[in-house]
Amino acid sequence: MGKASNQDDQEYKARSAALRLLARREHSRFELSLKLRQRKIEPDVIERVLDDYEGEGWLSDERFADIYARQRMDLGYGPLRILAELQQRGVHNTPDCVREMTDAEWIERATLLREKRFGLCDITEDWDEKVRQARFLARRGFASDHVESALERRL
Repeated sequence: MGKASNQDDQEYKARSAALRLLARREHSRFELSLKLRQRKIEPDVIERVLDDYEGEGWLSDERFADIYARQRMDLGYGPLRILAELQQRGVHNTPDCVREMTDAEWIERATLLREKRFGLCDITEDWDEKVRQARFLARRGFASDHVESALERRL
């Protein structure tokens, strides 16, 4: 009797914790699984609860990826960084909002970010400044061709 009671307690604890976490923000299945394991919930209970929540539509890696990618794009991050961060969170597919962006749109975003941070002055002769700005855009996750095009833009 103690084992069944313990199993019920574990499932109740897993369901309530997962629901509280999902009420705050979207999570990937991987993130939610990690957070429930930190609460000392058994892996088989976690998998069962997460399967139920996916079936109910409360947990969706696709929805999480789309929301996360849009937020990061709005903050000025490029496709390489967004995809890397999604992979760290257990999502290995590319969200539609990232896939549908053209290179020209990524270049425009990189240019706007450069303009906001440094201005669009001519840096063709200033190698140190060009490298500094290129590193900044690369750290933000823009591909080298996006960075190169953004650095060529002037006022």
